[in-house]
Amino acid sequence: MSDPLILEPTLAADACVIWLHGLGADRYDFLPVAEALQEQLRSTRFVMPQAPTQPVTINGGLPMPSWYDILAMSPARAINREQLAASAQQVISLIEAQRDSGIDPARIFLVGFSQGGAVVLHTAFLRWQGPLGGVIALSTYAPTFSDEMQLMDTQKQLPVLCLHGRFDDVVLPSMGRTAHDQLAACGVSVQWRDYPMAHEVLPEEIRDIADWLALQLSTQTPRAENNK
Repeated sequence: MSDPLILEPTLAADACVIWLHGLGADRYDFLPVAEALQEQLRSTRFVMPQAPTQPVTINGGLPMPSWYDILAMSPARAINREQLAASAQQVISLIEAQRDSGIDPARIFLVGFSQGGAVVLHTAFLRWQGPLGGVIALSTYAPTFSDEMQLMDTQKQLPVLCLHGRFDDVVLPSMGRTAHDQLAACGVSVQWRDYPMAHEVLPEEIRDIADWLALQLSTQTPRAENNK
C-alpha cells in the first residue's frame, strides 16, 4: 500500500485534513486544491492517502485505484463491504497517527470526493467513535447509511458539509441529498450546498470549503497538552 501524500503547512501544524480521492484517481488528484486551501489554512496539514489498485466490477473488472469494488449501479450501489471496511480502517489509522503526532482529534477533518466521500461518511459515523473536527462530503453518497441507524453523541456533534453538483450524472444529487437527510434525521448539524457543475469541483466550492474549515477551526483552540 502506498504511503499517503503529506502536505506540511508553513506554520507548525495544529490541525489536519485527511482527504480521500475518487474512483480511478490517485493521491495527487487534490494536491492543487490542498495547496490552495493552505494559503488560508496556514497551520493545517493535509494528508492524502492512496486507494489500492483492484478490479472494479462495473468497469468490466478493470483494475484501478478504488476504495472498494462497485458490483452494480442500480437501483442503489451494490458494493464490496469488506473492502469498504478495510478502507475505513486505513482512515482510522491515519487519524490515530495524526493524534499520536500531537494533533487534537477535534482539529482533524475527514474530506472525501465521490467514492472517497462514501468511505469518509462510513468511517466518521459507523466506525470512528472519538472526537473529530468535522466531515466534508463532496459529490458523494452513503451506501452504508440507513433510516434506522443510531449514532453516538460524539458522532451527532460532528459538523458536516455536503457539497454536490446539480448536473452530476455519476453520483446523482438525490443520492447525496439522501445521505444529508439521513444525517439530519439523526440530529447531526449538516449543511447542503449545490453548484452549477457536474461530477467535479469548482473554484467557488473550494472557497466555501476554505471558509467552512476556517470557521470550524476558529471554534477549536489547539490543546497544548497534546503537542509532543
